Amino acid sequence: MVLVLNRTYFPEGTQGVLEWNGTLVCYTIELPWLENQRRISCIPEGKYVLQKRFSPKFKWHIHLQNVPGRDFILIHPANDAKKELLGCIATVTLHTGIGRGSSSRKAFGKLKALVYGALTDNEEVKIRIQSNKL
Repeated sequence: MVLVLNRTYFPEGTQGVLEWNGTLVCYTIELPWLENQRRISCIPEGKYVLQKRFSPKFKWHIHLQNVPGRDFILIHPANDAKKELLGCIATVTLHTGIGRGSSSRKAFGKLKALVYGALTDNEEVKIRIQSNKL
């Protein structure tokens, strides 16, 4: 399974559309692109393997493997990139502004069911992050 995240970059944040097989799964929000600087930038475009991960803070969430120059890049719920993210990707149901969205937990539940279902079937799950080609 390969999920595709099409990003649009803005100075205040990064907006995304996450699809699987050409169908919308959810929208995403991230920090702006600041040359992959830890804790203040979104991660580089590329293809990453996804895995299940548990933490007391986020409970069950999704972990991107082997992100260059970064550790513990996750996909988890958040509605405001600048206030709630340190380089991770947040799912949202609707974009409400640059780097902001709504109903993040609902969107994450949809994505988590899709990804965890594939992982349960021993399928490798990847995400391809790319720039939105307008």
